[in-house]
Amino acid sequence: MPHITLSSSLPGISGLMAQRQDTAAPLNQLADVLLRGPSPLSRGHRELIAAYVSELNETRFCSDSHSAFAAAQLEGGASLVAAVLRDPETAPIPDKLRALLRIAAEVHAAARPLSGQVVDAARAEGADDTEIHDTVLIAAAFCMYNRYVNALDTELPTSRDYYSEAARRIVAHGYGSAR
Repeated sequence: MPHITLSSSLPGISGLMAQRQDTAAPLNQLADVLLRGPSPLSRGHRELIAAYVSELNETRFCSDSHSAFAAAQLEGGASLVAAVLRDPETAPIPDKLRALLRIAAEVHAAARPLSGQVVDAARAEGADDTEIHDTVLIAAAFCMYNRYVNALDTELPTSRDYYSEAARRIVAHGYGSAR
């Protein structure tokens, strides 16, 4: 049961955003820029980074949501996403993405400078400054989003169909349509 009274029955961050539309607008705008705006990383890969960080943070709603959003945009779909969440080291993904996921894991673990080892490994796989930047910012933002959802103990959807329907909306229209 959520720690605050919500005016809607929407699950996860959707209910929180419906409650506080003034804060929802900039949070949705940030998600839209990070996950759909210009970047050398594909939208699917950026959603996968968000899903992976959410999984590390044990935020079921966000992990399941962004897993569905990633699956809808990646060749390999849900089985690829599940493999990454299970173990990115053995998942069938490009080595550069694997290196970027290591960066995301370090960002998740602590608010401190990245180790030279993960940065050097990402660069060795061809990651440029923008890809490293975007990975760090996505991971940091999702630590915030995850804490928002977990701290207020939001509800999960009553049906798994919620995630596939949300994926259709997000992929087509972006995060302004998140509810």
